[in-house]
Amino acid sequence: MIEKSNLARPQKRFSPLKSILIGAVIGLIIISLFVFEVDKPKQEWGKLWRVRPLIVEPVAGALGGLFFHFMNYMGSKQAVNRTMAVVLGIVVFIMVLWLGIVFGLHGTILN
Repeated sequence: MIEKSNLARPQKRFSPLKSILIGAVIGLIIISLFVFEVDKPKQEWGKLWRVRPLIVEPVAGALGGLFFHFMNYMGSKQAVNRTMAVVLGIVVFIMVLWLGIVFGLHGTILN
């Protein structure tokens, strides 16, 4: 009788859609902290100044989440070192969130 080791079992991976949704929600939460904090917006920003950041940042977060999922997948396939894949995924995710904040708030709060 041959015993099956735990290494032979395939790991359950979550779908890319779940990573995209998690990234978008994180982006939405972060940008909401900036956008809804403004009590008296300047008139030159316009009436709907909050729309652009609330669209751009979740899209950026979704792209960052997709990249993180890709790096997690590559690390599980042993194409790259698992630790390096996770660290790179986190660093790129944070950079994409930062760029989303900059692009979303350009011309309003960051001007």
